[in-house]
Amino acid sequence: MHNDEYHLTTLAIRAGHTRTHEGEHSEPIYPTSSFVFDSAAEAAARFAEGATGNIYSRFTNPTVRCFEERLAAMEGGEACVATSSGMSAVLSLGMALLKAGDHVVCSDSVFGSIMTLFNRYFTKFGVQVTYVPPQQLDAWRNAIQSNTKLFFLETPSNPLSAIGDIQGIADIAHEKGILLAVDNCFCTPALQKPLLMGADVTIHSATKYLDGQGRVLGGAVVGSKAFVGTDVFGFLRTAGPSMSPFNAWVLLKGLETLALRMNAHSVAALDLAGWLERHPAVLRVHYAGLPSHPQHALASKQQSGYGGIIAFVVKGERQGAWSVIDATRMLSITANLGDVKTTITHPATTTHARITQAERERAGIVEGLLRISVGLEHLDDIKRDLQRGLDALVRS
Repeated sequence: MHNDEYHLTTLAIRAGHTRTHEGEHSEPIYPTSSFVFDSAAEAAARFAEGATGNIYSRFTNPTVRCFEERLAAMEGGEACVATSSGMSAVLSLGMALLKAGDHVVCSDSVFGSIMTLFNRYFTKFGVQVTYVPPQQLDAWRNAIQSNTKLFFLETPSNPLSAIGDIQGIADIAHEKGILLAVDNCFCTPALQKPLLMGADVTIHSATKYLDGQGRVLGGAVVGSKAFVGTDVFGFLRTAGPSMSPFNAWVLLKGLETLALRMNAHSVAALDLAGWLERHPAVLRVHYAGLPSHPQHALASKQQSGYGGIIAFVVKGERQGAWSVIDATRMLSITANLGDVKTTITHPATTTHARITQAERERAGIVEGLLRISVGLEHLDDIKRDLQRGLDALVRS
């Protein structure tokens, strides 16, 4: 299917699947570790990359390939490499691109494990990292060194919904031959397409919204055939952070309803964010859909919706935040997000617990901060579950 001929909702259902001789309507699962060759010569040709075809499920599996082709089509990319998790997607990007002595400029508002990967592991091999506020274009420009190879941006950011100007940052990067990677986990291609705004690579934790029901782990790197299809694929082939065929099949089913779910998450989250902003126990709400958000205009320009993630600060610092969590009866207390079930977590002691206190402070991860991934339950039930703990803070 040619990407420019079909809408995203059609690509999400149809792209990537070529029916076999069995004539199946739904995509099949290929739970096999290896594939059989017709001859020794065919085996040799495939291993030498002189002929295309399946070899070994670590790096060639039809179900995984269907997911890769579908997501690439939805993002507007040429190639996709599926991985075992979102973090393994980031690792694969770094291992394919970076070498000792290289420099990375990264947003200071990213998922905590990404900071840990850069600070604790990439630096062991001589890679330098500088962190900048994602919304300040001059900070990206001023952080460039002669050895800078990668800009890494997460927009909207986790968990404060800081918005980076994708086109503006891409222009700065490309002036110096730097690759821009954008983590598109919170928006997905249903709400935002970074590649069409100048990014070179998009990163996904497919575990989140691409699945949408908290069932499996997965990740993806999407971009050009030259880089993703060759360099990132080469790392996956050798090191093996591979997506399983079953997980790929589950994710394919998730993609089919992605646009519907992202729209519903966005509508519910915008309503809930406004409700939280009016509650006397809430000191601040971070949600790009609110006019009070400092980058609301930019988010409206580069996103078609605002997503389902809300962060908000309550009175009472950690004790107040924990009391709101513990007062819930329906919301799931878990650090996962992007689920049809609403989840709530305390970032300072979960998702961002492994970074330093100084890094948390710079990223705005204060003790009173809570993060909600707004699910698809009835909104009145979500509000009532939160109101119990919030009202108790007002009375205390």
